Amino acid sequence: MRENKNILLAEDDENLGKLLISYLQAKGFHVELAKNGKIAYELFNNTKQKFDLLVLDVMMPEMDGLTLGSEIRLLDKSIPFLFLSAKSMKEDKLKGFGVGADDYITKPFSMEELLARINAILKRTASNEKNIQEKIHVGKIQYEPELSVLHLNEGPKKLTTKENMLLKLLVQNQNDLLDRQAALRAVWGDDNYFNGRSMDVYIAKLRKLLKEDENIEIMNVHGIGFKLLVKQ
Repeated sequence: MRENKNILLAEDDENLGKLLISYLQAKGFHVELAKNGKIAYELFNNTKQKFDLLVLDVMMPEMDGLTLGSEIRLLDKSIPFLFLSAKSMKEDKLKGFGVGADDYITKPFSMEELLARINAILKRTASNEKNIQEKIHVGKIQYEPELSVLHLNEGPKKLTTKENMLLKLLVQNQNDLLDRQAALRAVWGDDNYFNGRSMDVYIAKLRKLLKEDENIEIMNVHGIGFKLLVKQ
């Protein structure tokens, strides 16, 4: 149902932000407003509320929309988002789609057009959305992210909060690169040196837990990040 759909709106224009919130709320959406890209990133990363779609202005202070989209795509491969931009050049649109956007709307636009594009994206993504709450498999090992449980040969293993957050990011990016700094910000909230050392310890713990399946490897990409590789 539409009333359950949550939108994160990143827009630094106060008047446009208020207008968009009023319109989308009238159409049954819940909308959370961030006045710059940095606040939007923190809301997406730290809030317990799950967002169904992001609407991101391209030109924003603190962190621009393209950078924000890139950072979010590193954390979540599937969350849909669209850009709002005054830039209408083909090159600008290609940059937007290049960072993983689902759509790109040029200002000025009508509210009806925005609504139609939002509904189209939600309809398109709903059919193939992965339900992270269900039991999934990492190789031969069953994993329940919402319960923080790995089902190992010796029995269920309850993961710590950070172990579970880190494993969930690795699984979401399976066979792809998980950026080290993005993972640190997502799990520890800061990508400083000491948190980096702590993350290395947690990676070692996860490797030990997953070693019962010889087809699973958490590969270290030196200085860049990690890859959870699962051989078929």
